[in-house]
Amino acid sequence: MKFLVDAQLPRSLALWLQVAGYDATQTLDLPEGNRTPDRQINLLAARDGYIVVTKDSDFVNSHLLSSLPPRLLLISTGNLRNQELIGLFSRSIELIQQGFESFHFIEMTANRLIFHG
Repeated sequence: MKFLVDAQLPRSLALWLQVAGYDATQTLDLPEGNRTPDRQINLLAARDGYIVVTKDSDFVNSHLLSSLPPRLLLISTGNLRNQELIGLFSRSIELIQQGFESFHFIEMTANRLIFHG
């Protein structure tokens, strides 16, 4: 799986995903960095097969209206410390991977994963 971690999430999440064996990029690593427009992120995700990881509801709207990005992981945990977020990913990554075999939109809360049809 390939992940594109959006601007409002920590770079440490992308680094943890890399260490865990996943292809992961943070928007800071893109040519326009965190100023990369959502449209460009959507097109990059569609072209290169990234799952966009974000807290931004604009990506939800875009996904629901135009299926861009094609796969979306929405983080709706509220504010967590970076280590708490990484711990949540550590406990959930296998279910996330399994979920994306059948679903295109997964929401992560502090307590569970929600698989949207």
